[in-house]
Amino acid sequence: MKTVQLTKTAMSDWKYLTANIPLQKPLVLVFGNRYLLESESIYKEATSLFPEGEFVFGSTAGDITSQYVDDETITITAIEFEKSSFVIKTANVLVADKKIDSYETGKKLIEQFDKTGLKHVFIVSEGSFINGSQLTLGMNSGTKENVLITGALCGDAARFEKTVASYNELPKSGEIVAIGLYGDTLDVSFAINGGWTPFGPERIVTKSNGNVLYELDNKPALDLYKKYLGDKSKELPAAALLYPLKVKSTNEKQSIVRTILNIDEAENSMILAGDILENSRVQLMMTNVDNIVNASEQAATQALQLRNKEPELAILVSCIGRKLVLDQRVEEEVEEVIEVVGENTTICGLYSYGEIAPFSDEKNCQLHNQTMTITLISE
Repeated sequence: MKTVQLTKTAMSDWKYLTANIPLQKPLVLVFGNRYLLESESIYKEATSLFPEGEFVFGSTAGDITSQYVDDETITITAIEFEKSSFVIKTANVLVADKKIDSYETGKKLIEQFDKTGLKHVFIVSEGSFINGSQLTLGMNSGTKENVLITGALCGDAARFEKTVASYNELPKSGEIVAIGLYGDTLDVSFAINGGWTPFGPERIVTKSNGNVLYELDNKPALDLYKKYLGDKSKELPAAALLYPLKVKSTNEKQSIVRTILNIDEAENSMILAGDILENSRVQLMMTNVDNIVNASEQAATQALQLRNKEPELAILVSCIGRKLVLDQRVEEEVEEVIEVVGENTTICGLYSYGEIAPFSDEKNCQLHNQTMTITLISE
């Protein structure tokens, strides 16, 4: 595997973060600020740098490399697979500006792949209109071979206005890109970790619809949430990113962390980043910088332990909520990962609106919030 990485801002030219070596038919990941990605000039510049490349674009809430975390940049990571191959498929959840079924979109997207020799699928999904819970359920139903799927819902800094993604075209809304990796020598491992701690009593979800939470213990959910937040409730919905919910469904072994994306004062309800089932048990969660940084180190250690050889590429997907908590110390969680996986591993990734990966020791992927998800790849 060979990689080339470079970056630019709106005010600067392209800067190489690695040696500028020639690559043959590379997979080119272009992550960055949404405003910059929507520029036709940036699209032309990026594609001219790697004329033989296959380009996957995705907007972020911050780019991740071994040298920086920044939400005002574009980062290109070009990857030449020397012993493996890749195939890219797309879908879109917007038809004539109307949302279509996320479950069926995910199912049909994965069904497009030839499953023979398919080792891994990495997802770069729009993050504004998608129901991430239904998307992952659909993708799981689209593969009977239990192919490992990891990925991200794109971000838009802390604006939450819209996200964009694309394959070999100008980035656009509603797009989902799936990268299928093939090859007998391909070695892929992953791990997730959050570092959030539940507090307060468990509550039962007594009324919900999809990703909208109306009642806990037969009381208005938003009223209860505001009560626990106290003075911080005046900062809603932004403050909700710092106090997500731990959700334990009656039919699942594991607990999911769910970010609260918005509130509805009229309905006294909260809109979550993924589905929340009635009769689920929920608790508020909180964290601090040290817990988040330690969780990233633990995720990297676990992903490394599952490997047969040293990783050549690490794709990091961390949540916008974690970035807000880390603030000026945001690069520390990336530094901990580098300490574990080694400086010879190319680091790329993004801060996202949702992380896609299975739980440890499971096969089916799920939508996560507030986690660090690490995918390690080598040939």
